[in-house]
Amino acid sequence: MKMNKTSLLEKISIQSGISMDECGVVLKTFERVLSEELSRKINRYGGWVLLLIALFVSVIAFGQTSAKKARPVQTIRGIVIDGASKHPIPYATVRLSQKEGAGTITDSLGRFSIPQVPVGRHTVEAAFMGYEPGIFKEILVTSAKEVYLEIPLKESVNELNEVVVRARTNKEEAMNKMATTGARMLSVEEASRYAGGFDDPARLVSAFAGVAPSVSSNGISIHGNAPHLLQWRLEDVEIPNPNHFADIATLGGGILSSLSSQVLGNSDFFTGAFPAEYGNAVSGVFDMKLRNGNNQKNENTLQVGIMGIDVASEGPLSKKHKASYIFNYRYSTTGLLNLEGGKMDYQDLNFKLNFPTQKAGTFSVWGTSLIDKFGSDFEKNTEKWEYMSDRSESKDKQYMAAGGLSHRYFFNNDASLKTTVAATYSKLDGGATMFNHSLGSTPYMELDSKHTNLIVSSIFNRKFSNRFTNKTGFTYTAMFYKMNLAIAPYEAELLETVSQGKGNTSLISAYNSSSVGLTDRWTLNAGIYGQLLTLNNKWSVEPRIGLKWQAAPKVTFALAYGMYSRMEKMDVYFVKTKGTGDKSVNKDLDFTKAQHVMLSFGYKISDRMNLKIEPYIQFLHDVPVMADSSYSVLNRSDFYVEDALINKGRGRNVGIDITLERFLEKGLYYMISGSLFDSRYRGGDGVWYNTKFNRNYVINGLIGKEWMLGRNKQNILSVNLKLTLQGGDRYSPINMEATMNHPDKEVQYDETKAFSKQYSPMLIGNYTVSYRINKRKVSHEFAVKGLNFTGAKEHYGHEYNVKTGKIDVSDGSTVLTNVSYKLEF
Repeated sequence: MKMNKTSLLEKISIQSGISMDECGVVLKTFERVLSEELSRKINRYGGWVLLLIALFVSVIAFGQTSAKKARPVQTIRGIVIDGASKHPIPYATVRLSQKEGAGTITDSLGRFSIPQVPVGRHTVEAAFMGYEPGIFKEILVTSAKEVYLEIPLKESVNELNEVVVRARTNKEEAMNKMATTGARMLSVEEASRYAGGFDDPARLVSAFAGVAPSVSSNGISIHGNAPHLLQWRLEDVEIPNPNHFADIATLGGGILSSLSSQVLGNSDFFTGAFPAEYGNAVSGVFDMKLRNGNNQKNENTLQVGIMGIDVASEGPLSKKHKASYIFNYRYSTTGLLNLEGGKMDYQDLNFKLNFPTQKAGTFSVWGTSLIDKFGSDFEKNTEKWEYMSDRSESKDKQYMAAGGLSHRYFFNNDASLKTTVAATYSKLDGGATMFNHSLGSTPYMELDSKHTNLIVSSIFNRKFSNRFTNKTGFTYTAMFYKMNLAIAPYEAELLETVSQGKGNTSLISAYNSSSVGLTDRWTLNAGIYGQLLTLNNKWSVEPRIGLKWQAAPKVTFALAYGMYSRMEKMDVYFVKTKGTGDKSVNKDLDFTKAQHVMLSFGYKISDRMNLKIEPYIQFLHDVPVMADSSYSVLNRSDFYVEDALINKGRGRNVGIDITLERFLEKGLYYMISGSLFDSRYRGGDGVWYNTKFNRNYVINGLIGKEWMLGRNKQNILSVNLKLTLQGGDRYSPINMEATMNHPDKEVQYDETKAFSKQYSPMLIGNYTVSYRINKRKVSHEFAVKGLNFTGAKEHYGHEYNVKTGKIDVSDGSTVLTNVSYKLEF
């Protein structure tokens, strides 16, 4: 469907009350940045997308013309808290930057409200006697939604008669104040602004040093570690992989996160030497939070685009009791991703209900869930059959849900107790069938897997003084599992059971962590973590320690060490083979263990620019490997394991992360991050190899610019670009003799030279262009987001071509584009 551009602009302008000039800026900007791939998709989908835009805008157009002469305003609300104890700070001063002057004082519960703030970017400053000032820079204020800030202040360790000279901004440190190195705070606003983020927090962190991105998958590989070694956490609880089509392309990754940026709060991302409260992870931790809904007024969001439809809402459940709700539902109809020969359909729901009380603390009910359907069809024309994949058909359904009830109670002595009762659920039903000329269809794989975890967690936090804070917690996880995986070893042979189990077990963990201000310049973070798996009574006790030195007002040094461990996925423990019969050969596997050492140097070049350099080394031991083989779980990317394993493997990751970042100011921000690293492992054969994820280097360049446009400078045009240059995919040489002797001609690799070869470097380009129109109480945003407009190819392996008798490389260039319209009101 094609439309004349002029008539389209006139139609949108007439129906919406938006000027022709404003509409023209949007489309002209889009034209400049669209690649040929995007243009093709716009030609295909753009007509109905823009017609939907005109329809939705026309609904709210009536009554907006009177707002053209007045710049819209909004309210900034929030709470000021003690960063260590999380207690509210009453009667603190909160104001906009000195140039703007507007300000207020927090009430007895630490709450504040600044009304009549013009739309645009603002800096919010908070101060209280005895605390270092807190500065939240470049807060985006729009016309449709109030801004809610939680401002943590750090109590000064200086004497009261000394002058506090250092203010802390919202970008400098992780939310977790016991983090010493390798930590980064992830803000919600960044998730929607950064190019390549795609409103997906998992893709957003690929801009951070130490992370190697993918295109077809959002799996997070840190310092050469496999994505499945990362831990996903939500509301202080470990959750299953929260990605759509999880573990299909690579274990631990998916295509798109189910956690929408509409409901996510600020979160922490750790790449090494993380604090004692985090366990059952050896590469990193993504600690995510859901934000509370607005407890004063209702706010809604509707977004339509090529990738699907989002509906979000938040508001008060009871204004009297300050209770609130927030939820987001997303749906994609079959075929929107336009896959050749297949179908993908997904939907997800995220929500949080918050119930504060006067005397009994705060209760919250939260949850996240997803449903995925994926199918691929075989090629009906048998004359076109070239590869085994042409003759295969698959149908899979995935379900994931996590939710809980949390309660936080503040005591009078700067202490708090948070208790959570939660449950997680994951289910995968799948199967694959092969077709051939003589036998017709034969089953090739059948999978039925269900996992349910019941979790009880409690965290006691107490601030004893301005120099000493302690956090103690425990978690009990009861795990219920039922799984059956059967695979045919060769085409036309019967299915054989690979992994089968049914029952329950538990993982018990506890920790104690402290932060001690030794002097006004030295801080010690130390703790201990322990966990026990009752399935086989394997246990681990892990010390963690970090030391930070404020050498000068603009210079910091830090050193951290920690020991970490992680259990395998439950299916690994119940692998069966022909020789073992009903015996589960991996039931006694111990944890994979790692030791991290990280040094950090930070230099505050200016109020808006930071430099951070972090060299590190990571040793892994007790890694499950296959005896007399190069196989190791450190390279695991498939969703299943079918071999007997032993804890004899090792690994070593060494490198340096460098980040130069200019925070957003006067509409401009940029970040240059680089990682040089070497990732090696030792298999069951005692030989050292490159890991599968050893790309050796990753260099990111991220830049964005905003312009205030419109008659009263109330609208925002934002252009963002990200370029990534990284080492190519690694692979093993092909064993030609073994491949030709294989009954199905399935490609066999020379595992004695595992991952010794590497494809050419990859240059990945992403962009985001958006135009936000702020009207009175209503905001419109038009956006185009592109992933991999440079067309970088990824390599998935090799396939035998039955027509040519040769082995071909299986690769592809995944280019994703989303054209969307967002209405906030």
